[in-house]
Amino acid sequence: MKSKSIADKLRGKTIVITGASSGAGRAAALEFSKYQVNLVLAARNQAALEEAADECRELGADVLVVPTDVTDPKAMINLANAANDWQGSIDVWLNNAGVLAAGPFDEMPMALHEQVIKTNLLGYMNGAHAVLPFFKKQKAGVLINNISIGGFLPVPYGSGYTASKFALRGFSEALKGELTPWPGIHVCDLFPAFLDTPGIKHAANYTGKELKPAPPVYDPARLAQAMVEVAAWPVATKYIGSVSPLLKFSHALFPQLVTNTTAWVMRRYFKVAKPIALSDGNAFQTVDYGMSTHGVSGIPGEPKAHRKYLAAAVIAGVLAGVFFARR
Repeated sequence: MKSKSIADKLRGKTIVITGASSGAGRAAALEFSKYQVNLVLAARNQAALEEAADECRELGADVLVVPTDVTDPKAMINLANAANDWQGSIDVWLNNAGVLAAGPFDEMPMALHEQVIKTNLLGYMNGAHAVLPFFKKQKAGVLINNISIGGFLPVPYGSGYTASKFALRGFSEALKGELTPWPGIHVCDLFPAFLDTPGIKHAANYTGKELKPAPPVYDPARLAQAMVEVAAWPVATKYIGSVSPLLKFSHALFPQLVTNTTAWVMRRYFKVAKPIALSDGNAFQTVDYGMSTHGVSGIPGEPKAHRKYLAAAVIAGVLAGVFFARR
């Protein structure tokens, strides 16, 4: 049983959040604000950051806004210095900023694939590189990496995204081993399932079709609550949503089958989805729409039970089919 409450553990702590202008990052900022913390909010969209900061102050947090592009190593060092200068320490660093690009691999510019990797992988590495000197000086700190189940489950038509997430998981695992001589420094990886955030609406889209998240879709507030818990009581790995470990387990058992089935489902969806113009989304620069915590699915709160059971039944059916086919 935890002897201290979250409020006791976090009150007065300095917490840096990247990608705080919308989606899971903004939801995390609001959730942390309930515990009278010092928040440093970072993203490219300053106007959206200022709006988020006002909401957080109303909930009781002190807030510093630092517009930052995570792909710029010098900007990330500046972010860490600003946070440390503001309150004299950095207690939690939440790597969260990310972008998505969807479409056939060879029909998307290589510059776009590179930008996805620069944001989703190098952005997290830049964050860790900037904050670790402070953590080592303090001999304490919590580094949280919001990776997603995409770190285990390939996303066909999202090859650059998959490359970044698989590599990010490997980077974080290596970093954990390297930091074992520093018991007060914790590296925590989060693997949420599909979230109802504006991220998919912001995505670079070369499919020519409107993108929607696959059910069950989870409320980003659920991930935000997990982030707060991990900041208070660090753990190496945490899965958010019952579907997340189920998808990981399925792919571990039958990797090619699950990948091929996912690609088939996506191709079927593209045949009936609403046409949309090709776009680079927010990959190269920020956008001025959808700067909220929630996205387009219209499924706030807990995912409906029948959707969870349906997803589980489909996966179980696939696994059972393969098992009997092999026999």
